[in-house]
Amino acid sequence: MSASPRPRRVFMLGATGTIGRATVRALLRRGHELVCFVRPRAGGHGARLPAGATVRLGDVTDPASLAGDGFRGERFDVLLSCLASRTGAPRDAWAIDHQAHVHALDAARRAGVSQVVLLSAICVQKPVLAFQHAKLAFEQRLIESGLAWSIVRPTAYFKSLSGQVDRVRQGRPFLVFGDGRLTACKPIADDDLADYLADCVDDERLRNRILPIGGPGQAITPRQQGERLFELLGRPPRFRQVPLKLLDLVVGALAGAGRVVPALADKAELARIGRYYATESMLVLDPSTGRYDADATPSTGTVTLFDHYARLVRGEAVHERGEHTVF
Repeated sequence: MSASPRPRRVFMLGATGTIGRATVRALLRRGHELVCFVRPRAGGHGARLPAGATVRLGDVTDPASLAGDGFRGERFDVLLSCLASRTGAPRDAWAIDHQAHVHALDAARRAGVSQVVLLSAICVQKPVLAFQHAKLAFEQRLIESGLAWSIVRPTAYFKSLSGQVDRVRQGRPFLVFGDGRLTACKPIADDDLADYLADCVDDERLRNRILPIGGPGQAITPRQQGERLFELLGRPPRFRQVPLKLLDLVVGALAGAGRVVPALADKAELARIGRYYATESMLVLDPSTGRYDADATPSTGTVTLFDHYARLVRGEAVHERGEHTVF
């Protein structure tokens, strides 16, 4: 990737996650000056960020820490966030996906930031979960901020679709909901998404836009994912179909128990998240028809999910499990 035509000073949140680390690499390759604000307990991860990135420790939920430990009275050009709640549970979602970003936006404005790049999620098109409503609330705040903005809504990540590789390698069947054709997505690699986020910093055509984005190739279903995985392992495909009613029973039971035992309320929300991803496609939603449209879902990059599966099978990559992995 060539150097940025206009190197900027970037303040970054969420740098220690898998997508965050890839984005750090992409920004540094282009010559941007980068300050990464990370939690103290994530300091070890911060130390593993590429040379050239400045790491500052603090609490993103605390406005005083953002200002004093993060921005430090210095000037910045861009705020870029790959930050997201870890669980998606209501309290976590509103604290991180919404309020922490509000604090960061306020601090960024005082630091002279004129542009914000936000990593969001394509699933907010059809919001029924707490973390989706929290993300949308901040998206609206950002749009109304008066700053230049890019809201990037990626489709599924490789890490959330790779949880069954070891299972199948061990001779067990690939699990699907229904017949495995209920949903589809255009998975995107971390590095391809990171390059796209860096493009948003550099390319004025990507500003003041909501940007759904997927990886290269056609949309694929869970059944196609399983079929290709068995093919790569040289084994005949074996599937186990999980009825959606089972998920409904789990959600219902946990929701009922959560009214008595508050700790179970978060588990009920996690079950609802699992059901959502098992039944909704991660593609652009056509508001006029209420249907997901693979052809309308933009693509970028060069690496496909099946390329990633091949690397996992050959032992050239390690599976890193995501927070919202269904299996």
